[in-house]
Amino acid sequence: MKFIKIFLLSIVVIGQLMASNDIKVFVADNSDKKITPKVIEDTFEKSGFVIAVNNNMLVPFVKKFKTTPFEVYNLFGVFRKDTILALAKDYPEVGLVSPMTMSIYTRKGDKTISIAHLSGDAIAKIMGVPANHPAILKLSKNMEDTLKKIMPKGKYIKLPYESAEHKEDIVTRANVKLIGDDIDDAKDDFQMKFESALARDGFVAAGFSDLNFDLDDNDKDWYTFYDVYSVCKISVIYNISKTHPEAGALGPCSMYMYQKKGEDSVHIGFTNVYKWIEALNIKNKESLSILIDAQKKFENILTKLTKK
Repeated sequence: MKFIKIFLLSIVVIGQLMASNDIKVFVADNSDKKITPKVIEDTFEKSGFVIAVNNNMLVPFVKKFKTTPFEVYNLFGVFRKDTILALAKDYPEVGLVSPMTMSIYTRKGDKTISIAHLSGDAIAKIMGVPANHPAILKLSKNMEDTLKKIMPKGKYIKLPYESAEHKEDIVTRANVKLIGDDIDDAKDDFQMKFESALARDGFVAAGFSDLNFDLDDNDKDWYTFYDVYSVCKISVIYNISKTHPEAGALGPCSMYMYQKKGEDSVHIGFTNVYKWIEALNIKNKESLSILIDAQKKFENILTKLTKK
């Protein structure tokens, strides 16, 4: 009988460990409206994070769709230099979550403010880093400590769903060899074409981070360059956020573009919409259609730019 009880308890514990969410949402009362996106940005910066992007989405939402269900909705992206220094040599896909994005939001009529971000396990899985890596554990602790500074009485809430099982490759990758004798000129030319293609298909380059700047500054000569674009499609985040405001933990997506020292190829990659579908457990046909359409357009941009 004792063995049966232990066995059943083990099943419950395992079930609880498996029933997890890739996204965490920290919520606090904000009746006095003293917690603002600017306050959040300043606190993260004072806590050692680099601010990559902090965009108020209400303006583009209203401009394009005439209305929004939110009183506050910002897409916020940060990274830490110590995380990059600890991971970039052995885990070149660190740029998939550097910047790591968050959504800051308050629905109209609510008296709370929420910040959604990826869990440490989700960050590790996307980057291809062990979940127990010291840099991941430190990043997660710094994130949660900073949130507690901003919202001392805040707490994490349970989401009304669990992240779905992993079925698709969540990273889209491409490679290209830049043409030209001067790598800087060749890169600039490629990136100008990339940015023009984004605009033509309705994407926005919401931010740009030069991760190699800090690597060079610390005498880490691993890359010729390492750039990260924060890419957003307004119609995607607008439609998905109406039912999943926490979607900002995945968008704007971070797309890396790097070349290692001694290599000819430039590597490009981004966390694709299948991660959105998995993390948010999206089943609604309209939402799926919007996401898949954006994925196809982004893939088409990279295919055209990297074809031989």
